[in-house]
Amino acid sequence: MTTEANITAVARSAVFFIAAGLCEIGGGYLVWRWWREGAAWPAGALGALILVLYGIVPTFQPAAFGRVYAAYGGVFVVMALAWARVVDGFAPDRFDVLGAALCLAGVAVIMYAPR
Repeated sequence: MTTEANITAVARSAVFFIAAGLCEIGGGYLVWRWWREGAAWPAGALGALILVLYGIVPTFQPAAFGRVYAAYGGVFVVMALAWARVVDGFAPDRFDVLGAALCLAGVAVIMYAPR
C-alpha cells in the first residue's frame, strides 16, 4: 500500500471513530437528559436510536471487532473530554490532556502499526 493510500485509510478510519464517538456520547447524553434530568421522552427515544447507530458505525472499520473496540476506547476518552469541555463547560486539566494523549498513542499502535 502506498503512503498516500495509507494516509487515506487512516483518515477514513478516523472519521468512523469520530462518528462512533458522536453517536455514543450524543446518544448517551440524550438518554441521560431524559432519565436523570427529566427531559421529554422523545429525547430518550432519539438517544436510544443514536446509540443503535453507534453499534453500526464501527462495522465500517477495516479491522476485526476486538481491535476496533479496543482502539475505540482511547478515542472515546478523548471525545468524552472534548464533549465535557464544549457541552458541560468542564475544563480538562493537564493530567486529563496527558492521559488523552497516551490513549491516542495506544489507538495508533493498536490500529495502525504495520503487521
